[in-house]
Amino acid sequence: MVNKILVEGIQLYAYHGCMDEEARIGSDYIVDVEVTTNFMESTASDELEDTIDYVEINQIVEQEMKIRSKLIEHVAYRILERIKKKYTSVIGASVKVTKIAPPINGNVDKVAVIIEE
Repeated sequence: MVNKILVEGIQLYAYHGCMDEEARIGSDYIVDVEVTTNFMESTASDELEDTIDYVEINQIVEQEMKIRSKLIEHVAYRILERIKKKYTSVIGASVKVTKIAPPINGNVDKVAVIIEE
């Protein structure tokens, strides 16, 4: 049995970007995480320790988003790697980091990267 846990719409304020202003001013971000795993054990036991805890997923995202990076690709990769390291039951995962109103020339609502494994 292959199943997914989704933690979507994690809203954060962080200081990522290549420009000095981004390090000082910061931006709004939204992070979405999808983890593929097997629910067989947790559906039988009904115990939290037998599944992937979405509270801990949220904490990993918050902790990694606090570490400044120039590229949101780098942040997304760190989040993915921490999740895989924390949970050996991960079969696959996807992390989407969206930067709201990026400081680029033009009228752009948001930019995003997705890292999947």
